[in-house]
Amino acid sequence: MKNILLLILGISIIYSCNDSQKLDKATVYYNGDILTMVGESPNYVEALVEKEGKIVFTGSSSEAMKIAGMGHNMIDLKGNTLVPGFIDGHCHFANFGGQAIGAQLLASPDANVDDLEMLISVLKKWNTPENRALTGWIFGTGFDDSVLKEKRFPTKHDLDQVSTEFPIMIVHISGHFAVVNSKGLEKLGINSNTKDPEGGLIRREKNSNEPNGVLEELAAIPFMLEAIAPKSEEALIKFFDAGQDMALSYGYTTAQEGRAMQNQEMLVAMAEMDKYKIDVISYIDYMFVDKHMNSKWNSKNYINNFRIGGMKVTLDGSPQGRTAWRTEPYLIPPEGMPHDYSGYPAIPNDSVLSSIFEKGFINNWQILTHTNGDAAVDQLIRTMKPLKEKYGNNERRDVIIHGQYIREDQLDRAKEMKMITSLFPLHTFYWGDWHKELIGDSLVQKISPVQTAISKGLDVTIHTDAPVALPNLMRVVWTAVARKSRSDKIIGPDERLTPYQALKAITIWSAYQHYEEDKKGSLENGKLADLVILDNNPLKVNVDDIKEIKVLKTIKEGKVVFEK
Repeated sequence: MKNILLLILGISIIYSCNDSQKLDKATVYYNGDILTMVGESPNYVEALVEKEGKIVFTGSSSEAMKIAGMGHNMIDLKGNTLVPGFIDGHCHFANFGGQAIGAQLLASPDANVDDLEMLISVLKKWNTPENRALTGWIFGTGFDDSVLKEKRFPTKHDLDQVSTEFPIMIVHISGHFAVVNSKGLEKLGINSNTKDPEGGLIRREKNSNEPNGVLEELAAIPFMLEAIAPKSEEALIKFFDAGQDMALSYGYTTAQEGRAMQNQEMLVAMAEMDKYKIDVISYIDYMFVDKHMNSKWNSKNYINNFRIGGMKVTLDGSPQGRTAWRTEPYLIPPEGMPHDYSGYPAIPNDSVLSSIFEKGFINNWQILTHTNGDAAVDQLIRTMKPLKEKYGNNERRDVIIHGQYIREDQLDRAKEMKMITSLFPLHTFYWGDWHKELIGDSLVQKISPVQTAISKGLDVTIHTDAPVALPNLMRVVWTAVARKSRSDKIIGPDERLTPYQALKAITIWSAYQHYEEDKKGSLENGKLADLVILDNNPLKVNVDDIKEIKVLKTIKEGKVVFEK
């Protein structure tokens, strides 16, 4: 009996050892362009070894075989390119699901909604009982008045052609406007007696106080988050999975929710259910910080791949929607606005803004501030600078988000304040031609002045702002390098990045922005094995071919989470 027990024990030990060896098996990546993103110029290695979710070696193939040990896996890159996992400098991950599931209203080349007839047709086709059941609304995202043939916003009258029975909401490509039909206005309780909220505007019919269906800024955003919210757990999971799968297909290994409001509950619920395949960092809108910042999720460490990174403050709107707050008037004001219209602030009172920022400093929260117009940047500088002097600034990495119309003197002030600038060169393609009409040719050459910011010594990232556009980071890299508009005009040639700089801005520089440069952003020993395999090398193809590069695999901590 004793011998039998010893035999059983020995067999179990052998199986246990075999299982352990299987779990500990290393993986070697070889036979491709392995671009580490280490250093000021491109650095390639022959092989990379991953073990237990971390990078344990980069270097020669012969040395990699020794490090990997017995029984390792071999991944032949077949000439493809291996880079660190992508980290978007600013996006809205919680809304990816709405973009993936709702009616797709983007214009060419992302979709085909180039006129109101097609917009109405796409909404009619999407209008099914199954789709309406997800949120209770007919909804779509991404329409762009600057590209539509009619060069105007849709109104309730256009959407009433789709349905007068069910509420409809469509979201502008900027994310700062919504349009609802007559039933939608009724459902939201908006009528001729409804006053405009501070920091928002309800557009009206000509010569009447009756709403025309177009809602701006804080007249739109809270309603958008409520209306396009899943109404059941099943719908919630469907939205989340669709959005996350879209992110994975574009090489994301870390995503950001750049303005969490009511949707923070959804993000937390998915974390509690352990649904995340990538890391997601949430930045809580200043109006919701009291509700969420004292939770366990406000941490430098992820819990089930989710954490809160800090606070978000929004000071103005969007340039393409002409709600960005400028010091000079727009050349073409929105319909019904005076000739000296220059946009408007989201938080008009400086003392109120100062108290919001001070709360962030007292609690040592990283602060992301949305500023598109130069008047908004002025407001940021004059309210935040005294707080940096009062509370100290050595460990802070506060971020200016977008900065479309930021001036050179403001970049100098941002450098003095040790601000990170997460700029948005994607605008040069989508709205470069439109910007020229709005502010003139000389100023448009300086939208998103990324290279100037780098030359002044600022830390820089670039971003998609998705779902403003698709979360396609290769298109972001291309626009930062080419700076071409829809009409193929170069917008600000002096502000073009090199392909290597653009890649750094979505890898190691973005890891730094999120306080994660010791774990992510480059292929170095000890860092997480967050990897992306591309079908071509952005540093070796023609510039215009960068936007055609596809993600073949996305790998999170050694595990393949997407494969084309």
